[in-house]
Amino acid sequence: MINFTVTMRMIALTALFLAVQCPVFAGDDDSVYMGKDPVGTVAYSLPSTVITMEVQAECEKFYAGPYAKYASKYLGVDVRTEDEVHYTLSGLKMTPYVEADMSRRFLLDLNDTQGHAAFLSLSASGLVSTADALPARSGSWRFPVIAPGDYSDKAMTAKLTTEAATLYKSVKDDSYYGRVAMQLDMLVEKSEEERAAEIARIIFSLREQRMSIVTGDTDATYSGSAMGAALAEITRLEQEYLSLFIGYSEYGTQSCVFDMVPDKDRENQMYIAFRFSETAGILPADNLSGRPVVMEIRPENITQPQSDKQKAKKTNVPVIVYRVPAVCGIRVMDGKSVLIDTRFPVYQLGEETSIPANAKL
Repeated sequence: MINFTVTMRMIALTALFLAVQCPVFAGDDDSVYMGKDPVGTVAYSLPSTVITMEVQAECEKFYAGPYAKYASKYLGVDVRTEDEVHYTLSGLKMTPYVEADMSRRFLLDLNDTQGHAAFLSLSASGLVSTADALPARSGSWRFPVIAPGDYSDKAMTAKLTTEAATLYKSVKDDSYYGRVAMQLDMLVEKSEEERAAEIARIIFSLREQRMSIVTGDTDATYSGSAMGAALAEITRLEQEYLSLFIGYSEYGTQSCVFDMVPDKDRENQMYIAFRFSETAGILPADNLSGRPVVMEIRPENITQPQSDKQKAKKTNVPVIVYRVPAVCGIRVMDGKSVLIDTRFPVYQLGEETSIPANAKL
């Protein structure tokens, strides 16, 4: 049973990440091959903090109506006349993960039985973890599909109309020779503005019909839910015709995940987490077409430990190296806007120290 004092000491050691080399093959002399590491040793790495940013943006794809340029003339409203794409930053989640720092690996000789106690205590207390104990992580990448505007299902008017034309026919008989006028109906294609004007008249007609039903100024009689159904259908048709002038929008979500690994040797702990553009959405840090979203890390001061009154004895006992993490303030900013302001430990920005392998924990 580990008492409270020992438990606090063990927590202060922080988590070590173990990479135990599995045997690859056994030779004829029953010796076990342990990779590049000497037989009877355990290789482990110091922990390192990775900051994961999960970013979401809402995308609006606007499709201008085919008769947008006539909206002011026939409906008296100003509308957008060009297709547009607009992104809005909608979500940001920051999560610290711990992984093995492969640049800080150590070997621990466990042939000495005294070293087993400290190692097993660390393992039993969760301060030494194997690779399969790491938290499961997954990456995601999702962008809305941008397609051209489709008005095929919108209410449209006929593109052809009938126009009367006067033709002349030559007539010749015994007493007369000349031209006789003849009326002929011909099918011709309406101009774009003519179709826009016709649709505008339909819109106003639908509004008049709705007003007549609401005020009762109509010869039709509605009972029960019939009035509601009629009004709903008129409103649906009006919106379809209106979309030919004012356009319509489709919405989607863009999701990206970025990893940031703080570097202790970096003098300025300011990082570009990602970039963002209103027209292109979420972008990686090296894409200069978007404005930077900056992450600032502010490590808090680590107090020097007080010396023990008893002088440590110099021995040749092997030691276990571990890291004490630095508690850091983490701030994410989009220009002058603060998106996240929090704090959590960052291992690689802390201090490294050691404990004798035969220490009684």
